[in-house]
Amino acid sequence: MALSVSYFAWVRERMGIADEVIDLPAGVADVAALVGWLAARDARGARAFAEPERIRAAVDGVMAGPGTAIDGVREVALFPPVTGG
Repeated sequence: MALSVSYFAWVRERMGIADEVIDLPAGVADVAALVGWLAARDARGARAFAEPERIRAAVDGVMAGPGTAIDGVREVALFPPVTGG
């Protein structure tokens, strides 16, 4: 399944790209598994997702938790915590 993944703020800086389209491997079924797979994929991902508990996600534009399923979604955005001001 092809999935568009967008990166924001320091996650984008550490990944070195703003977005990409990936083919999900079997077993990557939720946000936590996606973050884990991205972290294990290469050195950039390892650096960007070294602290997965700090990563926030939006699935098809809706804020999502680590256990949110990603089967059939079009886009996942990954970013650090955001505060208002």
